[in-house]
Amino acid sequence: MKPSNKIRLLTLVISVLVLSVIGFIWLPRSGVGTHTGLRSHAGAWERDDAPVYPAGPFNVQVELEPEKPRIGNNQITLSIRDKDNLPVTDAAIQAVAEMPAMGAMAAMPIPIEIESVQPGLYRGRFELPMKGAWPLTLTIGSGTKGQARLTFDMGTSRKGVALTQATPGDSAPQVNAKTTGTQPATITVDAYRRQLIGVTTGKVVYRHIIKTIHSAAQITLDETRLTDISLKFDGWIGQLGADYVGKSVTKGQALFTVYSPELVSTQDEYLDSLRRNRTGPGSLTAAAYRRLTLWGIATAQIRALERRGQAAEYVPILSPVTGTIIEKHIVPGTAFKASALLLRIADLSTVWVEGRVYESELPWVKLGMKAEAVLEDAPDSPLFGKVTFIEPTVDNKTRTARVRVELPNPDGMLRPDRYARLNLRIDLGKRLAVPEQAVIYAGESRVVFVDLGGGRLLPKKIKTGLRNDDFIEVLDGLAEGDVIVTSGNFLIASESKLKSGLEQW
Repeated sequence: MKPSNKIRLLTLVISVLVLSVIGFIWLPRSGVGTHTGLRSHAGAWERDDAPVYPAGPFNVQVELEPEKPRIGNNQITLSIRDKDNLPVTDAAIQAVAEMPAMGAMAAMPIPIEIESVQPGLYRGRFELPMKGAWPLTLTIGSGTKGQARLTFDMGTSRKGVALTQATPGDSAPQVNAKTTGTQPATITVDAYRRQLIGVTTGKVVYRHIIKTIHSAAQITLDETRLTDISLKFDGWIGQLGADYVGKSVTKGQALFTVYSPELVSTQDEYLDSLRRNRTGPGSLTAAAYRRLTLWGIATAQIRALERRGQAAEYVPILSPVTGTIIEKHIVPGTAFKASALLLRIADLSTVWVEGRVYESELPWVKLGMKAEAVLEDAPDSPLFGKVTFIEPTVDNKTRTARVRVELPNPDGMLRPDRYARLNLRIDLGKRLAVPEQAVIYAGESRVVFVDLGGGRLLPKKIKTGLRNDDFIEVLDGLAEGDVIVTSGNFLIASESKLKSGLEQW
């Protein structure tokens, strides 16, 4: 063989070897079948450890590259099969990663263009402009299979995706042999957004709960300490010592003097009997003496009459109690009839504080229980007493009943008709409870967010019981030691569209 032919042959061999090496290096990198972590299966592709998400007529697998999304370019790979585990080749996929609105910042959607690269295997690229949570929504349509929609939590602070919502399918969720379980319907909120929202968390614990029943109240007179001044004979008022309402009087003090022909006649009769020495149990002296005492003439006044030996035209009427004049119907010279109300005296050394309690709270109120009364001008100086009366009937309009607390009033500062606030404290004992602001009310549902760690929050329905101003008892749905969101949960609920999806939880 000529040297020139040998050179040509050697050149050809070297060219073939170079092309073979290039093909060996290039083909695995450009082909989909050797993509990292994926293997061929019945014409489609799946990851050995990737969960399978049933949605409508499809079983879907999702892989991100890098696994933890970053600012800049990212890649998403989807494996879509039907319920018979056959690749879906005609899927039309709409994919959007959208950062939810926060405060004044509007929502930021990032559309992802998805293309088919192999039967049942689809891929797209997307670019994230900033760190944070980017929930991913996939809408899959097939002319032969149907449609489905899946929503995932995705963010730059965690690896992979977590399913939060999917169109119900015909079978239960499936996982591969290396998968430990199904994905919970969690919501991911990274540390940066938590700080912006003001999210705080706390543990569910047993607490000693005190329930306080609050009621607007009013100070009233102690009706058992009222005294009416009226006389058993007709007459006229002379001098008036109890000359204005609000005046304080003491027991034995002269309130006024009275003139009465009957009273003068009885005095004369008594003195005449004494002069004639007509004494004894059945004598006229005894009868006159008894009549004077029944008319309210004190024994000391009768003894003064005996010493004086002459009937008084105007006889002083003494106060039977110590108290304050709250009603006055006489002036000097007033003519009065027997039994007419002349004065009313109230003993204000003890007063009542009366409030109204709703019928739903009445079962908690007991006679003898401690109560607290707070005056408007002394909120830091509560007064303590006991419940002495619970009204046996309920007002038909307000659906409340009166509750009365008796308070001592030695200095007279508790003036009748003053407004106050009545607080009745009820010890409910130790109960499993959460802060009141941790619970979201949505119709008849009560929802809290359980912190699963790694930025994941699980919305969970709970059954609640008793409550006070700060805490709510948990009857079902949580256990001691669970970590829940205690503030910022309404913003989280708004971002995750909680109220529109409550029933799926």
